[in-house]
Amino acid sequence: MAASREQENADLALMRRVAANEEAAVAELYDRFGSLVYRMAYQAMPTRAEAEDAVQEVFVRLWRTAHRFDPKRAALVTWVMLISRRHLVDKLRRTRARVKASSLDEGTPIPAPTGAPAASAGLEHDERFGTLIERINALPELQRLVVTRAYLGGQTLRQIGEELNTPLGTVKSALSRALVRLRERSGEEQAI
Repeated sequence: MAASREQENADLALMRRVAANEEAAVAELYDRFGSLVYRMAYQAMPTRAEAEDAVQEVFVRLWRTAHRFDPKRAALVTWVMLISRRHLVDKLRRTRARVKASSLDEGTPIPAPTGAPAASAGLEHDERFGTLIERINALPELQRLVVTRAYLGGQTLRQIGEELNTPLGTVKSALSRALVRLRERSGEEQAI
């Protein structure tokens, strides 16, 4: 218990230094969590460049909100992960909105939402999407990478295999096992 109290105090001191614009503190925060945030971004974003941009944006957000960190509410790693996740989901939503807007420019009809039922359906869709992202993040690493890149990144299984230096058959198996797990977890929640 004393060790966790010491860690809480150290994390709080670090975030206070970050909030005070201390360059060494920002570097320390990046050293501790940069690779973790990058892994999340790399899994969620369609390209490496977008993942790198997202990491920079996450750390700017962490710097701007450092004064709000409270170790009694969440551990620093949890707080960093929550901010990262929110930022990545927001970024993916904005990307989808731009895709829809550009398809409108091309004359592709997209049904416009009308009335309250559509608005509540949109909120329900956002909740389901958030739940799905949480389930995907709980998958083993290879399965998570394959699902994220195939369904959120729009990559083919062959592209994923080449990028991960993994045989195509292994990628296909990972996708199949991941989809089975996601369906099982979906069924478990419906039974509750």
